[in-house]
Amino acid sequence: MITIGLTTFKEHPALVQNAKPDVTLPEYAAVLPTVELDTPFYGIPRESTVINWQKQVPENFQFILKANKLMTKHDIGQDAVSDEDRKRAFYEYHRMVRPLVHAHQLKTVLFQFPPFFQRTTENLQWLFEIRDQMADLPIAVEFRDPSWYDPALTADLMRYLKGLNMTHVIVDEPHRLNDGVPFVARVADESLALLRLHGRNEQGWFHQGKDWRGVRTLYKYSDDELAAFAQTITELADQAQEVCVIFNNNSGGDAAPNALALRDLLHLSWSGLGPQQMSLF
Repeated sequence: MITIGLTTFKEHPALVQNAKPDVTLPEYAAVLPTVELDTPFYGIPRESTVINWQKQVPENFQFILKANKLMTKHDIGQDAVSDEDRKRAFYEYHRMVRPLVHAHQLKTVLFQFPPFFQRTTENLQWLFEIRDQMADLPIAVEFRDPSWYDPALTADLMRYLKGLNMTHVIVDEPHRLNDGVPFVARVADESLALLRLHGRNEQGWFHQGKDWRGVRTLYKYSDDELAAFAQTITELADQAQEVCVIFNNNSGGDAAPNALALRDLLHLSWSGLGPQQMSLF
């Protein structure tokens, strides 16, 4: 099975034929079967918020939720956080996702680690502790430091993640020898292969000026690039039960058009999508 989604749901007017600037969750769920939300990274929502999301989507729609920043150690070097605070974040996260788990609507929890989270013994141990804290919840890990992808050690990393039942996130982003990560299309946990496509805007990605967050994903994938992704995705579909592709290249509003183009290129259709508003389609 191959699924496609986007980061957030509001900022993709192409999904409603550019009829309005903001897209509602029901409108999004009428076109795509999954969405990635970063809300929990900044603050863990109440369970009632999650239930409200569920009320707006069909029963087989799924969510990818980012782990909270305390769970990924983004706070290191900033505010002092106690071990108890970190454990509390895991506890509150469990409580928050319960409605999704019960309804089989949680595709995975995305642990996107900071660039300073390097491949060290301590951080390998943290992955083990994450699995212990998360119990049997689905987990996907995205590394942002190239130390994780030493060619001599990549096979060992995949085996380690497989042993922890963690999905390896395949990342497409600008990268240099010692900055950014390469595109490594390797599957760790056969239940899910997850691709996150950030674009290839090297100038915007590596030069962190005042507008960096607004331009770093300013990129539109070409037809040839999408065709190459389609080939890789087809190969991964033979190795994993599901291949999910998330487009994050949206500084210029290109994520949705690219996602729809890839959908058509792969001849995908999904049953059980939400009803489309006839005024928009």
